[in-house]
Amino acid sequence: MAHASAFGVALPHRAVDRLSGELLARYAVRAEELGFGDLWVTENVVDRNFCLAPALALGHAAAVTERIRLGVAVVVLPVHHPIDVADAFGTLQNLSGGRAILGVGLGRPHHYEAFGVPVERRVTRFAESVRAVRALWRDPVADFRGELVELDGIALSSRPAAPPPIWFGGGTAAALRRVARSADGWIGSGGGESVARSAATS
Repeated sequence: MAHASAFGVALPHRAVDRLSGELLARYAVRAEELGFGDLWVTENVVDRNFCLAPALALGHAAAVTERIRLGVAVVVLPVHHPIDVADAFGTLQNLSGGRAILGVGLGRPHHYEAFGVPVERRVTRFAESVRAVRALWRDPVADFRGELVELDGIALSSRPAAPPPIWFGGGTAAALRRVARSADGWIGSGGGESVARSAATS
């Protein structure tokens, strides 16, 4: 039986020199014309290179395309408030006609230092933030009580009709267990080698 696989491609959003909106638009249109399934960006808020904010770069691509999906790999979720993440990618989901993919991950210690967020208990903060984002997208008025994250009667103004899928990043055995429990998809960190390494340590 033949199986068709959709291939994604990186949208140019990070470089040594500044990138123009015209370049992004032309690239996105051509990727869709060539039949790619997804456009992907990364999050690099603190970076010596030039880098565009993921939701805004993908929103620019959404405006000039019709079918190609729009994903980030990944937002370092524990350093952001879940309301901000839910709003940004809820907006992208609305404007793109339901083509957004929110990839989330734990990031590295320097991300936490830059944002002034404790690195301790980051897995708990991550898991609770995922649940909070889903509640904000799902419920007209969201309430959530976690150990580190709380929502008290929040009505998200950009709540999409259909929530975007949430994919988890990571290549460790613990990360893959989180994927199996709670994610809609997986973003590997290092390709097939990371899968083999994770399987060997699980």
